Amino acid sequence: MGKMIDIKALDGSTFPCYLAEPAGAPRGAIIVIQEIFGVNPGIRAKADEWASQGYVALAPDLFWRIEPGIQLDPDVEPELQRAFELFGQFDQMKGIEDIEATIHAAREQAKGGKVGAVGYCMGGRLAYMTAARTDIDASVGYYGVGIDGLLHESHAIAHPLMLHIPTADHFVGPDAQKAMHDGLDSHPKVTLHDYPGLDHGFATTMGNRRDDAGAKLADGRTAAFFAEHIG
Repeated sequence: MGKMIDIKALDGSTFPCYLAEPAGAPRGAIIVIQEIFGVNPGIRAKADEWASQGYVALAPDLFWRIEPGIQLDPDVEPELQRAFELFGQFDQMKGIEDIEATIHAAREQAKGGKVGAVGYCMGGRLAYMTAARTDIDASVGYYGVGIDGLLHESHAIAHPLMLHIPTADHFVGPDAQKAMHDGLDSHPKVTLHDYPGLDHGFATTMGNRRDDAGAKLADGRTAAFFAEHIG
């Protein structure tokens, strides 16, 4: 089990972050970037899993400026609608600033070790933006939304990036998926994996959206990716 800590934002204020620590010396750090549902039990479980693999794991509360500490269940319709409302109010530029602040904190927690980031849904988009806009050492995005509209930033990706793309994603259609492949397949730092027939949220920790076989395949690829690029 982890604990909540405070991280200093770039503007000098502080925001909450879930921290899970490994049993021994860290092999590096992994930042877990939330979905639109906050740092809920599923996101904390992902951080705990990275800690069990020897990494310091941090899951920053990116909705702290709107409603700090919120935790939502995507399988409960009113909570799903509240999540969409929060996403509509979310300032992505501030989110990237908070991820950058978390990178600084992660490097301290990892005693100078490398830092990776893995994000889901909104966090998948932010993982791509993090790869393009920060000095993160490696990034992974699961079913990131709207990445096709950010392909003009791909030239700035200097460190390894992996994207998991379910082909039946009802938020990221075939045209957007094709644009991602057309724009990124030739990029020397980017690896794309397709998951035929799977939908958005297939790798969630728990709940109705999870596809167990697909989640295990994607998570295995992510673990191998971080083992290679983080430690």
